[in-house]
Amino acid sequence: MTSPASPSSTAPARPSARYAPAAGRGRRVAAVLVSAAVVAVVAMSVAALAFFIGNGQSPAVFQQVFGHFALAAFFAWALLSIANGLGATRAWFLALITGFTSACLAALIATSVMIVVAARPLYGPAVLFVIGSLVSLNLIFVIAVVLGEVFLAPRIMRGIIDHRRERAPRRLALVRIPASNLDEAELTHLERRPVDQARADEQWDNYCAALVAEGWETVEVDAAPEMADSVFVEDAVVMFGDLAVLTRPGAESRRGEVDGVERAVRSIAGVTVRRVEEPGTLDGGDVLKVGDVVYVGASARTNGEGVRQLRELLAPHGYRVVGVPMTKVLHLKSAATALPDGTVIGDPALLDAATVFDRFLPVPEPQGVAVVELSETSLLMSASAPRTAAMLAGLGYRVVTVDISEFEKLEGCVTCLSVRVR
Repeated sequence: MTSPASPSSTAPARPSARYAPAAGRGRRVAAVLVSAAVVAVVAMSVAALAFFIGNGQSPAVFQQVFGHFALAAFFAWALLSIANGLGATRAWFLALITGFTSACLAALIATSVMIVVAARPLYGPAVLFVIGSLVSLNLIFVIAVVLGEVFLAPRIMRGIIDHRRERAPRRLALVRIPASNLDEAELTHLERRPVDQARADEQWDNYCAALVAEGWETVEVDAAPEMADSVFVEDAVVMFGDLAVLTRPGAESRRGEVDGVERAVRSIAGVTVRRVEEPGTLDGGDVLKVGDVVYVGASARTNGEGVRQLRELLAPHGYRVVGVPMTKVLHLKSAATALPDGTVIGDPALLDAATVFDRFLPVPEPQGVAVVELSETSLLMSASAPRTAAMLAGLGYRVVTVDISEFEKLEGCVTCLSVRVR
């Protein structure tokens, strides 16, 4: 059983790194260019083929329109590349607007160029023809670009960016520096005790150093110095592989924390972002993943609508959501977490229904319910639970302990202080 030493002998305090390696940037540039090219080529082919079929399959007609649509496709590719690089594929409505605007501009430019090349003046009837071409000559091209941008481009980008079989395993941990008013954090089940801000900062440094020492790259979310609970970053987002679900915290005072977390998540290549919407509420501390089963605590912070929305978001990804009633502690992970082998560990006295879990192992201390999976064989947990640490070490795990006593005064635990992205 090991434990980070004092700050003077650990890794540098407050480690942080933005995840933007050259390889990741290169994949993103390739994804942007290729996705735009595929949409443009498909639209060009569909439009030209439609004219070929609609005019008696005459090769002459195909030759006449191919040059025009090839030019339109080039301009569409250029416009879509710029838009996709700025994030147009992140949401379907942005892709819809981008596809329509880019297709119309590309078609108008290409038609204008063809008229000029034919030595015809571009005014009067010619201008009317150019504009009218959007609902005649270029209509199929515009529709094809819009559909391609909405349905094809996002999938192509994700496919290029996310090479799971070729890339090294991703080991990122989102963390957030404690706020200056940490002692004002929300409390539900504990009586308020004084929080030593300096000691909390030191404990946070050691927590981050422990992650770095175990091979995790920390990504520091923008500080929120006046949001007392913001250090508990886990509650703002839940990761399911490359799917990030932004939460809607049950405490209204915490909802402003999500914006900074969203910016950090969107900076990670290959991540798709979804969110829980009003009237749903969901705290990440209520979400426990065990294989393809997701246990969600129905607590004071997570309501039924939040559970329903998460179930709907995860169904297409093969996860099964199981609701767990919670009334005795703040969050589900205040009472139970899971070992790498899928065994749920926890304190039966803190759970309303421990029988909901397929495999459950009681721990000897309430502070021992929370573990962070560092690898298949190693765990991070609180130094406040030495008997639990010894028990888990006896099960063959290497246990790393950290002192987080100041955060435990605020109903926090080791899982609350980071979000692991793998």
